[in-house]
Amino acid sequence: MDAHRRPLMDRTLSLLTEGYAWLPNRMRDSTDSVVRTRLLGKPALAVRGPEAVRFFYDEGNVHRHGAIPAPVLDTLFGQGAVHTLDGDAHRPRKELFLPLLDPDRVADLTEHVAAAWDEAARSWSERSRVVLFDEAGVVLTRGVCRWAGLPAEAVDAEPLARDLIAMVDGFAAPGPRHLRARRARARQEARMARLIEDVRSGKITAPAGSVLERVARHHDVPEAPLDAGTAAVELLNVLRPTAAVSWFVAFAAHALHRWPAHRERLRAGDGAFATAFAHEVRRFYPFAPFLGGRTVKELTWHGESVPAGGMLLLDVYGQNHDEKLWGDPYIFRPERFLERPADPDELIPQGGGDPATGHRCPGERVTVGLLESLAVRLARLEYTVPGQDLRISLRRVPTRPRSGFAVTGVRVP
Repeated sequence: MDAHRRPLMDRTLSLLTEGYAWLPNRMRDSTDSVVRTRLLGKPALAVRGPEAVRFFYDEGNVHRHGAIPAPVLDTLFGQGAVHTLDGDAHRPRKELFLPLLDPDRVADLTEHVAAAWDEAARSWSERSRVVLFDEAGVVLTRGVCRWAGLPAEAVDAEPLARDLIAMVDGFAAPGPRHLRARRARARQEARMARLIEDVRSGKITAPAGSVLERVARHHDVPEAPLDAGTAAVELLNVLRPTAAVSWFVAFAAHALHRWPAHRERLRAGDGAFATAFAHEVRRFYPFAPFLGGRTVKELTWHGESVPAGGMLLLDVYGQNHDEKLWGDPYIFRPERFLERPADPDELIPQGGGDPATGHRCPGERVTVGLLESLAVRLARLEYTVPGQDLRISLRRVPTRPRSGFAVTGVRVP
């Protein structure tokens, strides 16, 4: 019997119970960082390593269309999103997001978010207790909405932030979290579709060159713009990943609490160290457990096979904690990224490949830029960390400090 035709036990239930450790547990006994398994009823091949990243992002091997489960589309990405497209359909939609790669645009967004942070921080000193995860979500949402050109009178940042966070928090969770995510997406897609229609009708004027204008006017084909529903999905695919940086902000606060020696170097404004710190937060702390795609033909990797129509999985969490790549993966050490630059095929918290032409997240530069700026602001902020549950469960996807990282006695320098 061919290797890929041998019966395999479906491991979906194990994924739900093991979380981030699911693929690393399967990989533990593999000498070639490859594992055959079955997920969601389909045969799957899981791979890890820089060479595997290039294999995974080869469109001749993997397509995204039909690969993302409906529950994830209905919460995290949205139906018809750029993440579901391939080849000729993917390229024109990707053009919508390429301005996010421009350093000037990233710097502009960072300035908007930093201003929103500074504005919010002044009010925190008047409160007895602040949960940084929650506050970061509002700050990031307020900043990205201003940057994207959304009119203040049409957007209330606090409820929008709650919905954006809910979409991310519930994508991989059955039960109440998932239901909250579905309701949040339905609510915000309807609101953003009305906003798009108002821009197109002239009821609202979007700032020239803004994200809002680009989304409202975007054409995949010359004949017609995106329908309002799909345009709303893609507008949310700018806002939602920015709000999701709140996970990394909470992790950065956690890191500064556990390893306070890094605080002084950030406070001093060492830009290179701020970048290294941002990369290490993204590497060390768990966010995406793995990525998946649908195999377009029978694939073989290091002697293991998966048939066409199966799944190819890229072990993101396992690769970011692979001793062969990092030497001391469970030590938080930003200096590793000062010793040598981050290799995009090694460090893959937001995927791999070329963001300009492939499926690597175009917002990765945004995440790094925002985290650099907010980590410095966190380091300069004075506060007390009261007793709380700061454990980070690897069974919960996406995970975060259980308390959200609460602080008291905030003092703005």
